[in-house]
Amino acid sequence: MAVNWTSDQRNVIECTGCNLLVSAAAGSGKTAVLTQRVLEMITRGDPPVSIDRILIVTFTRMAAGEMRERIRNALEDALEKDPADTNLQRQAVLVHHAKIMTIHSFCLEVIK
Repeated sequence: MAVNWTSDQRNVIECTGCNLLVSAAAGSGKTAVLTQRVLEMITRGDPPVSIDRILIVTFTRMAAGEMRERIRNALEDALEKDPADTNLQRQAVLVHHAKIMTIHSFCLEVIK
């Protein structure tokens, strides 16, 4: 099913060459937009970025878990369509080691 992104959401998804902070109200689609942004980066980037080279920081463990799960599911769906794609295979393995964490977890990791 195709998603009809708003112009602001599309801008977030397509923004390249910069770090990005996304802030929006609950239920506005932040997780979906950021998931799509990461998928674009790791599958269609020029060159694609490896998921283990991206830092994704959220405020809650639930949001971090949901983000990881959505990315993993999207990679599995893409692999079903193109099982021979070695980049997709690699990203599907690396997603389990991706830096998708809360701000507190990130700060603790920096301190350690």
